[in-house]
Amino acid sequence: MIQLDETKLAKLPTTNQLLDEKYGLEGSPEREEFNAKAIAWYYGTLLRDRRRELKLTQREVANKIGREQTYIARVERGRADIQLSSFLRIAAVLGIQFIPTIATTIK
Repeated sequence: MIQLDETKLAKLPTTNQLLDEKYGLEGSPEREEFNAKAIAWYYGTLLRDRRRELKLTQREVANKIGREQTYIARVERGRADIQLSSFLRIAAVLGIQFIPTIATTIK
């Protein structure tokens, strides 16, 4: 079994420290832009993986929602400024359901 040196580990920066350094502090415009791009990439990957699982082409999905294949490609790469309605139409074609929940805060 590999033994880790705790003193060396303590000197390593955390992920949050690295993100702060590269993209600015949480809440800054630069960090918000990074977060938005990361979320777009995540959801694009989710849609792409499901499309591939169903053995559908980008063109087939695009035709079903009345858009161009290039739009689906941009969405899957996280490069499109996608509206919620478009995202939900794509998700419906792919058989992905979103069930809204009501968040409550207990004091």
